[in-house]
Amino acid sequence: MSTTSGAMRAAVLRTRLRQAAAIMGPGLVVMLADTDVGSIITAGQSGVEFGYRLLLQQLLLVPILYVVQELTVRLGIATGRGHGELIREHFGVAWAWISLSGLAIACIGALLSELSGIAGVGELAGVPRAASLALAALALLAVALTGSYRRAERVAIAVGLFELAFLFVAWLAHPAFGSLLSQAVDIPLHDRDYLYLAAANIGAVIMPWMVFYQQSAVAEKRLRPEDLSAARLDTAVGSLITQIVMAAVLIACAATIGVQNRHVSLETVGQMSGALTPFLGAGVGRIVFGAGVLGAGMVAAIVVSLAFAWGLGEVAGFRHSLEWHPLRARWFYGVYTVAVVAAAALVWAWPDLVALNIGIQVMNALLLPLVLGFLIALAIRSLPAGFRLSRAYLAVVIGASAVTCLLGVFGALAGLGLV
Repeated sequence: MSTTSGAMRAAVLRTRLRQAAAIMGPGLVVMLADTDVGSIITAGQSGVEFGYRLLLQQLLLVPILYVVQELTVRLGIATGRGHGELIREHFGVAWAWISLSGLAIACIGALLSELSGIAGVGELAGVPRAASLALAALALLAVALTGSYRRAERVAIAVGLFELAFLFVAWLAHPAFGSLLSQAVDIPLHDRDYLYLAAANIGAVIMPWMVFYQQSAVAEKRLRPEDLSAARLDTAVGSLITQIVMAAVLIACAATIGVQNRHVSLETVGQMSGALTPFLGAGVGRIVFGAGVLGAGMVAAIVVSLAFAWGLGEVAGFRHSLEWHPLRARWFYGVYTVAVVAAAALVWAWPDLVALNIGIQVMNALLLPLVLGFLIALAIRSLPAGFRLSRAYLAVVIGASAVTCLLGVFGALAGLGLV
């Protein structure tokens, strides 16, 4: 009897695990994309200039990131609609287009950053820029043209997991834990360069396209109310992983380049790889680091392109789903294709665009009031009973979002010398 009971419990557990695995995905994908090429360079520069003084910020951003993205899960499950569609429904067409404009700016910057990083990895391996960009563009188009969101999601997760290579890089850097602990609580708030990088790190963690992507992905996947717990776990795990990866990059650069030359400016993945090579060896400095960057760039490019195509489709009103055949959703696939091809062509024509990486993250910080404002307003206005935020939790969400926005905007303006 006990053997039969044990077998039944094991079968139930396996079934539940399979169900949870089928539900999970949007949160993990968007969080892997969160640690994109621009974020990696921002974290690396933070470690070089200020050692471990921005490390604590990476950890403090974990719950804030979860709180923000969990709202997209609630909205996607409760309404079955994407972010742009809900803004249009509740606030009108004009505000929907304003929100989409912010998304477009963030997506353009992000795509240029991702493809520049991918081209940089190709150059480290001796592959011409044109060839690596063409291969990346073809791979991105192939992912979308599979005609299945679930297949695209699996590819994105598989590629994005290469980012875990940065944990190995941090371990080989042999950080001095005494210095790590003392510097982590030494916050130079009087330093404008510190405030600028702090703003860049906030912008590198919460980006407009993440909000659009996860809500649309949850709706695309047709998750139901009973899936909410698993979807939250998906988001929580992803939030932790992305910030651990960011912390690993910061630690690796602080323990190596930051000790020897804290005034160096890291603007490309090639510069980061070259600067790390004397400390970690050619294999880690190029192959392992390159694998991490390639994974980060590809998963982010997939997410950014889909977020823009979904967002435009939701606001403009055309068919916007990976489940539709390309000939039946021509505008959706056309927007995705144009975004990928145009970004690849731009990076090929102007190779130094990658120098804008940290600036792009600061721009994301400046967009936070618009993004988080709409997200919270939608949570208040459109969530039905059973999904609504309690007064206490709503106060926490508003407070955390307000502090994040204020710090991001103030840091950006202070770093630019405007305040």
